[in-house]
Amino acid sequence: MGTSAWVLTLFIAWALFLLVLMEAIRSYLVLSGRARSNEFRPDNANQSLFLQRLARAHANCIESLPIMGGLLLVAIATSRTGVTDALAPWLLLARVAQSVIHLASLSVLAVNARFFFFAVQMVIAVYWTWALLVR
Repeated sequence: MGTSAWVLTLFIAWALFLLVLMEAIRSYLVLSGRARSNEFRPDNANQSLFLQRLARAHANCIESLPIMGGLLLVAIATSRTGVTDALAPWLLLARVAQSVIHLASLSVLAVNARFFFFAVQMVIAVYWTWALLVR
């Protein structure tokens, strides 16, 4: 498996990990009697701050997957992974860092760091889009 395909698979695995973690915590809350199964909101607004951040971190992954995954798939499908391979690991690193920081804190420093890693992903996506269209 090439680098771009590997990173795409890991990106999906990261989003899946966040989902499984959220559902494991929700299941624990239900089984321990701390919550009823029908009271969870999609954004976990009625749950702990950590669960709310986890829901947003997962949603951020899902929201960016069509763009990042789509660009990686275009590169793979057109045999142009030379465009994406070099930066793909950095994209994944920035995605995971953004999520981990999101889970850890909402301090000003954390939000600024999270934005930095989001910006890294956007710069990579813009470059890939340009390179795939023009080169």
